[in-house]
Amino acid sequence: MMHILIQIWKWLMQPKVWRFVGFASSIVGLLCYALSSSFNYLFGDWNLLKIFLYSVFSLIISLIILFAKIWQHSTSLRFKAHAAFLVLAITSLYSFFFDKVMNGKPDSYSLLSCAAFSIMLLSLSRQTQCGFEIDLMYFFLGSLIVQLMKIKLELCILGVGFSYLIIILRSVFSSINVVIYNEDPTIVQDENLVVIEVNLHSPQLASIRSCVLEQLSNCVTALRQENSNIIDMLLEQLKEYLGDDSELTVSDRNFEAVLRPKENLNLMIDSIPPQTIENLHKIAKLMVGAGFEMDFSDVYISCRRGCLDECLSKLGFQKVSVEEVQNMSWGDFRDKIERWIKASNVAFKILFPTERRLCDQVFFGFSTSADISFTCVCRESTLQLLNFANAIALGSRSPETLFRVLDVFETMRDLIPEFESILIGLLQNEATTIWKRLGEAIRGIFMELENRIRQDAAMGASSSCGLLGITCYVMTYLRVACESWQTLEKVFEENHGHLLKEYPKIEDRMHSSSMLSMQMDSIMELLENNLEARSKIYKDPALFYVFLMNNCMYMVHKTKDGKLETILGDAVIQKYTAKIQQHRENYQRISWNKVLDILKLDGNGSMQLNEVAESMKQKLKSFNTLFDEICRVQSSWSVIDEQLREEIRISIKKTLLPAYGNFIGRFRSVPELGKHADKYIKYEADNIEARIEGLFEGMQFINW
Repeated sequence: MMHILIQIWKWLMQPKVWRFVGFASSIVGLLCYALSSSFNYLFGDWNLLKIFLYSVFSLIISLIILFAKIWQHSTSLRFKAHAAFLVLAITSLYSFFFDKVMNGKPDSYSLLSCAAFSIMLLSLSRQTQCGFEIDLMYFFLGSLIVQLMKIKLELCILGVGFSYLIIILRSVFSSINVVIYNEDPTIVQDENLVVIEVNLHSPQLASIRSCVLEQLSNCVTALRQENSNIIDMLLEQLKEYLGDDSELTVSDRNFEAVLRPKENLNLMIDSIPPQTIENLHKIAKLMVGAGFEMDFSDVYISCRRGCLDECLSKLGFQKVSVEEVQNMSWGDFRDKIERWIKASNVAFKILFPTERRLCDQVFFGFSTSADISFTCVCRESTLQLLNFANAIALGSRSPETLFRVLDVFETMRDLIPEFESILIGLLQNEATTIWKRLGEAIRGIFMELENRIRQDAAMGASSSCGLLGITCYVMTYLRVACESWQTLEKVFEENHGHLLKEYPKIEDRMHSSSMLSMQMDSIMELLENNLEARSKIYKDPALFYVFLMNNCMYMVHKTKDGKLETILGDAVIQKYTAKIQQHRENYQRISWNKVLDILKLDGNGSMQLNEVAESMKQKLKSFNTLFDEICRVQSSWSVIDEQLREEIRISIKKTLLPAYGNFIGRFRSVPELGKHADKYIKYEADNIEARIEGLFEGMQFINW
């Protein structure tokens, strides 16, 4: 917008524009004066002769205004003197008769004619220097003020304001100078600075412009030579931060202690010779004042843009497209993001603020030109950095990319204040848009994680009744992701207008039902549904419940380990703990109720002793067979949690050993069996307990 205003201003300063403004003003002024009461008071009513004479006079005046430029250089000093005397005489006579015959208040035509004549004479002064036009302009401005005061005293404010505007415009026209560097010894010099007053339409303008550009080129060359040294000095200062073996991680928010942006910003500015900046400022002042603003800006922008490109290149950051990002190997992907984060922090915290300060010094007094030049200098580098972030946002939604995308999102979040403080207009909006797009990418990654869980449900189950790979993957993923819980909470909030508010403390979120907690709970429920579907593949019902116990126990462990428990709350832990207890009870019921049923004593007293003995022998035989089979099969199963494994064994002992002891006691009490009891009894109580201790001794591979 400011650039457009500057172009409009430069257009208004062109003599051709004022040539036609003066012509139009003369026509309006003469027409309004002919219709005004002032004309009637001085010259009476209109007739054909008056119309003819006034028309010829008006035509001559209008043509003089239109073609004043043709004879501007032919006027002599004697002509100017006589013209000034003639104007003085005419205005004096006009004032005498006007004051004598004018009665009452002037009409609007009189006011418009005075204003139009003032503008006409201002235009004439823009085209020629006859000498009388300024005095005549002051006369009409004074007449306008007096007539407004006759109507109403307060209206003089309007007249004074209009007069002030016209006079200021005239002073602007008078003060357009071209001040240049020159080697000509015939011109008075002050430290090689020479002042030459030239009208903008002077034939000398082209050669002056060429001379100034040559001097500018010399200054820019000197500045360009300093750039490489300054960049190398900066990279040396940032060696600890930029090194590939740096222990400072890209997600470490304390990196500013190493980056030292304020210190390095001052270092870069102080490293530029003050004389170079002073010379550039002088040339900028001269060229902008002479209308050569774009010429100066183009050269300056090209120089500083090259410096930024060189610095970004030495920081190790190169342009990449969306397709290149999507086709990168994992190692290249991670390396590019780390380099982008470092380059962005250096650019927005050191390089761009340096360019801002340099522009302000070079264009001191021309704030609009400084803003435009700074934006042009930094635009290409800014877009290069933003395009990489945009490529990440539009790239793969693979769950493995989450943590790198989070790094980019957090970097953009931290740099938003820098965008707002140093960048102008569309670049700010572009940065905010890409930042929000990165948030959408993070939400898309979680959607892809959900899809991966759903797809896994169709796969087979683990034969060892241990953990599913998807359970380990998802729960470890959620636990690590929740280390960035503050960022994720903001990503999942529906209202993105408050993303820059200070994050709430962890303890304040313990019982919340934030969007993040709902997302995490949803993923865990989806995982649980997946487990239910996968467990149906087991033909052994007991193995079904051991499988669910193991996976639910892993979910509980990972939930308790880290911020996930804080986000989800105690209710989720209690829910899955209750499910584990339910699965354990179902396991014991399925596995051991048949055994306990065998050990139940018959209560039929009508049976003969030999029938009782035979029944007891069959029960003991069935017990031995079933117990052996259960112990043989379940000894290879795994219960991954040691405490849960021990609780199951204790629970089995508490139910089985008393029942077995009662059964053996009764078995020994049967007369026909008591003498030969040891022949039938395979297990003593100690043996039963030992076999139970051998349950679930399959591979225990879990490292919590």
